[in-house]
Amino acid sequence: MRLSNYFLPVLKENPKEAEIVSHRMMLRAGMIRQQSTGIYSWLPLGKKVLDKVCAIIREEQNRAGALEILMPTIQSADLWHESGRYDGYGKEMLRIQDRQERYMLYGPTNEEMVTDIFRSYVRSYKDLPLTLYHIQWKFRDEVRPRFGVLRSREFLMKDAYSFDLDCKGARAAYNRMFVAYLRTFSRVGLRAIPMHAETEPIGGDLSHEFIILADTGESAVFCDRQYLDMTVPDNDIDFSNDAVLATIVRQWTEPYAATEAMHDTDGVWAALSASRKIAARGIEVGHIFHFGTKYSEPMGARVAGSNGQMWPVSMGSYGIGPSRLVAAVVEASHDEKGIIWPEAITPFHIGIINIKPGDILCDRFSETCYHQLQNAGFECLFDDSQERTGSKFAIMDLIGLPLQIIIGPRGTVSGEVEVKDRKSGKRKTVSLETAINYITGKQ
Repeated sequence: MRLSNYFLPVLKENPKEAEIVSHRMMLRAGMIRQQSTGIYSWLPLGKKVLDKVCAIIREEQNRAGALEILMPTIQSADLWHESGRYDGYGKEMLRIQDRQERYMLYGPTNEEMVTDIFRSYVRSYKDLPLTLYHIQWKFRDEVRPRFGVLRSREFLMKDAYSFDLDCKGARAAYNRMFVAYLRTFSRVGLRAIPMHAETEPIGGDLSHEFIILADTGESAVFCDRQYLDMTVPDNDIDFSNDAVLATIVRQWTEPYAATEAMHDTDGVWAALSASRKIAARGIEVGHIFHFGTKYSEPMGARVAGSNGQMWPVSMGSYGIGPSRLVAAVVEASHDEKGIIWPEAITPFHIGIINIKPGDILCDRFSETCYHQLQNAGFECLFDDSQERTGSKFAIMDLIGLPLQIIIGPRGTVSGEVEVKDRKSGKRKTVSLETAINYITGKQ
């Protein structure tokens, strides 16, 4: 993509309303634009990152055996009356009426609707286990939306829902999602720690929040330092092996880790040596729940067991906010100059900077570099603009592409370009051919 053809409305100054790094940098980098309080448009650069996060989430959900669907954003209030949650959910839920004066709501979550789908089609234990997920925009009327897309009113959510005949099967489904979440967060460049957490309005008796440590975190968290060195399961993990998954979950839940609400200052925490204790701030990037028959019982979601007896299914729900996750990555990966994207979700792999457009050699080197790398499968952002050199460098550092290729009149005379690693800041001068071969893996 040529910058001259791209929509990248960067800001030179820090927006006054931005309180934390991710909000400030996402606005400055032209990723998002606030439309009203807690509601944002995603601009081209931000949308590319958001799409890549969603793609990784989908891959891991599919790997864990979940099936993708898509449910409406607007739900009937009748379903929520059936479950008993309509009156108790609170003012965060946007309640509306259509022109026929039917009571509707803008869904903050989808337990009721997915239970209705399940009960309409599934009758036998032979159709279980079943896990359905979707990625959909949701709305919660936060009393104090802040921190940009980290705590907004409208947000993108991946929520999955598992259905099993009994608690044993439901726990196996919980473990599958637990491991899938570990892999998802690792793939987007985050070290997420599973912590015992409250179940809140979702309900249930088993819940874990996945937390990344960050100075700008919303709440205090407490954990054992050994979490920082634990190994996330690799691509070879067998999601059909319940025993292996249970072992992994046990390994990742044995060390102490708890949110502020669940923190116990006595017992295990008190016994830990000071060198192993981490008391910090954390950002929630995912939350999983097992709530048994909380919804299936009142809504009549039952299946016939092997003896023909009808049983309410045991359920769980599992949420990741992709839009929130983008902000969390920025919080975890940046410096004073801007964002530093992990390669898996960077909007472009490489930034090509032509320092002097109009110079014959600079143009020739830039075009050759751009076309060869694009043809090799790399997404490139080619700065062919007439901006001053300092501004070009500042923009590339701000938007955080992992690699920059700098092409200027002095280097091209000797057939050389400069390659800069965004994360380390290291630069090296090499021939254009060497640079291309290095990037494409030929050397």
